Amino acid sequence: MKNLRYGLALLFFGALLLTSCEFEDQVDPNRPSLAGVLTDASQNQLNNLVVGVESAMRNSIAIQTTGSGTMARELYLFDADPRNTGDLLGANGASLDNNSFYSTAPWGGRYRSIKNANILLQSLDNTTSVTDADKSGYRGFAKTIIAYELIEVLRSYNRARIDVADPDNLGPVLDFSAALGQIRALLDEALSDLNGAGSEFAFPLAGFEGFDTPATFAQFNRATAATAALYDGDGGATLTALGASYFDIGGDLTVGPKHVFSLNSGDVTNGLFKITDNNGDQIIVHDSWIADAEAGDTRVTTKTSVRSNPTSQDGLNGTNQTALYATNVSPIDMIRNEELILVYAEASILSGSLQDAEDALNVIRNAAGLADYAGAQTADALTTELLNQRRYSLWCENHRMFDLRRYGLSSTLPIDRAGDQVFNVFPIPLSENE
Repeated sequence: MKNLRYGLALLFFGALLLTSCEFEDQVDPNRPSLAGVLTDASQNQLNNLVVGVESAMRNSIAIQTTGSGTMARELYLFDADPRNTGDLLGANGASLDNNSFYSTAPWGGRYRSIKNANILLQSLDNTTSVTDADKSGYRGFAKTIIAYELIEVLRSYNRARIDVADPDNLGPVLDFSAALGQIRALLDEALSDLNGAGSEFAFPLAGFEGFDTPATFAQFNRATAATAALYDGDGGATLTALGASYFDIGGDLTVGPKHVFSLNSGDVTNGLFKITDNNGDQIIVHDSWIADAEAGDTRVTTKTSVRSNPTSQDGLNGTNQTALYATNVSPIDMIRNEELILVYAEASILSGSLQDAEDALNVIRNAAGLADYAGAQTADALTTELLNQRRYSLWCENHRMFDLRRYGLSSTLPIDRAGDQVFNVFPIPLSENE
């Protein structure tokens, strides 16, 4: 049995996102049955499923981000687990373990949300409690989130299992290109559902302020479609999708849906927040990220801070620590406008519109306190500049390892200690091996 057969408790029943809900007509309201949800679910039950989807999206984000960030020499996680400074850096010739937390937790986190979304889709087939337009809204939401989560899987694992609706009959793990093609098709299908959903969703959303109607959520769908098309090397489709998203080259860089957290009972906090100058649990900035930054780049001082005292662990050293999140309930971006501007720049390079790419990169540079780009206006030079801007704008956001891998640049990373190695992909968990 594959690892996708999660307990029902993980469905609506894990951390409930900023709210609590009641189930109607249940024998045991604390353990509503899956069969009951799949047979004429009430609107309240459907909305609880939406809560479960959103809640599970946050599972293991910190592990996935710090794991990939360590492998990409963005950061170190100094804590009590030696695998964070050993395995992930290939210490003394070690290989990555396909049964350790850094390989199993991100995979499980993404597929829990996907499983919840699939149950929501199945429940819609048999319910009479909502209108057809409302059903289209639920479907558009669920399919978009499934696609978003699958892209997260591809970034870390370079492969993904797409067909997971039936836990007893799972589809194969597909390579990057094949998986991405199906993800793109799913996003288009979701957009069609959203277009048929009317003017309002039948359910509330958390973290999607400004994107909580079918029409505005479709903008998030298109932002996700733009990233998928970009990763597929399709610059034209990327630009088309961006045009229907919330991409705004002159707009607020922070706009976009977010994962939200709280201190409410049953909820979770932001695992990427770290206490300033903490010695036992800290995200330390890789020295190369500081040394390679252009003078005056404000991202260095806004995303990180200088420790009162430099720190070290397992022969690794650092002077700066994360300051990316102000508190343990600060939100984490899903896709913000800053990333979409970088997506636009990359797609413009792919499409041969080099001036457009340069203009977009200058928006990012200027926002970071830097002067306009002064290098050559060639595809190669602008790509180098693009990757550098992505490195600093998207630091500690699970992008760098993937960016280096897709451009064949992983071998350019520094080796911190004699005997260390560079890895650029998480191993598929042992329980998922076919």
